[in-house]
Amino acid sequence: MEEKITGKRFLAVTLLNVLITVVEIIGGLISGSLALLSDAFHNMGDSFSIVLGYFAQHIGCHPETRQRTYGYRRAEILSALTNSLLLVIIAIFLIGEAIQRLDHPQHINGGVMMIVAIIGLLANLASALLLHAGSHDSLNVKATYLHVLSDALSSVAVIIGGVILTFVNIPWLDPFLTIAVALYIAYEAWPIINQTVKILMQSAPDLDYESIASDIKKVPGVIDVHHVHAWMIDEHRIIFSAHLNCQDLLLSQVEKIYTQVEKILREKYGICHITLQAECARGRDEELFNTPVDEEHIIQADGYKTGQKTSQSR
Repeated sequence: MEEKITGKRFLAVTLLNVLITVVEIIGGLISGSLALLSDAFHNMGDSFSIVLGYFAQHIGCHPETRQRTYGYRRAEILSALTNSLLLVIIAIFLIGEAIQRLDHPQHINGGVMMIVAIIGLLANLASALLLHAGSHDSLNVKATYLHVLSDALSSVAVIIGGVILTFVNIPWLDPFLTIAVALYIAYEAWPIINQTVKILMQSAPDLDYESIASDIKKVPGVIDVHHVHAWMIDEHRIIFSAHLNCQDLLLSQVEKIYTQVEKILREKYGICHITLQAECARGRDEELFNTPVDEEHIIQADGYKTGQKTSQSR
């Protein structure tokens, strides 16, 4: 069951991130630590992503309308994509700043750096705990959760660096830690970007389509299945449509076939929205997935048909 994060939790996490940002900017300026300042800007981005994530979750709960017949679930997917892209942009910026710092090393106050980073770590862990419950069920919350978790990791790296710099002057350590944290941020963000783009591009979900076709054809009255389409509204909801070649039956008998096929698709394959079209001989020679339309049936961009007739869109 999908668990929603309450507005109070989102607000608490936002306030914690704003507090961390202010403390780390002050601490970074005092200590001269780029790693601490980069963590502060990362937290600033987190505050934006958390607010965006909350509003996306709120919008995603709205019911279907005439204008949005599948509802508003894609709002959370767009939010997850935006947050993940923001993480990558932040990572690229941090790496660029760190490379410049390698050429112009500065003295770092390790003690101040370490104390501020410990405060940031505690606040980030509290934020991660507040968001953890919903991170398994929503890409949107997971993207926000990863923002906070990556901050916690960067705080650990800064603490380690602060401890070392308190006793040993290593000019390259601070920018090295910054690059390491930035690479980790990008690494964690990439799977979410990949998955959200697939969903927005209506890529087919990872289903065993041959097994689906085999199971459908086992239903009494079904001869073949073709013209299959499958896509996802979000990370949980799979949409599926198919044409079934059936025996020449009464409509009341076809409805019984629909019920059996829908039960298989829902219970065995986790498909939530199913559209089936029964046919007798029509389309029997088609493949499981639709083949390209002949050139003579393609409608050109100017709106005129190149052939004498066009295939009905199905």
